[in-house]
Amino acid sequence: MKVREVMRTPVITVSAGTTYEETARILHAHGVSGAPVLDAEGRLAGIVSEKDLFRAMFPRYEDYLHEPEAYHDQEDREDEIEALRREPVEKFMTQHVITVNANACILRAGGLMLAHGLHRLPVTENGGTLAGIVTREDIYGTILKKHLGWS
Repeated sequence: MKVREVMRTPVITVSAGTTYEETARILHAHGVSGAPVLDAEGRLAGIVSEKDLFRAMFPRYEDYLHEPEAYHDQEDREDEIEALRREPVEKFMTQHVITVNANACILRAGGLMLAHGLHRLPVTENGGTLAGIVTREDIYGTILKKHLGWS
């Protein structure tokens, strides 16, 4: 079975300049936990997940090591979150995106997700054009239905 048979379309996307706040609203409104990020030409520039949004609220480990006392007052951290809401998604998206071709076997997509700890893969075709997105749920559900007779 091919990825194109189970991928989701249309794809909920955000542009690289979309703010943190708007990105969070888009994900929530569409009931998705992540979305591809497109550059000004509509090419895949990255991917953003709820985990990326959550991680942006906290200091990086290296920052904490250099100035641990700055991270003890969590109420001050909440004030910093106020400024975060206006930051563009390109500042905290995952830039190295693993993709799968629409003609790939679904088990290849599942293996990529498992090997890289991913919940979703952008699906590409025709030289890298975004064609859809496939999730663990899409692949696992298809396998259960097809090979185990579940509905």
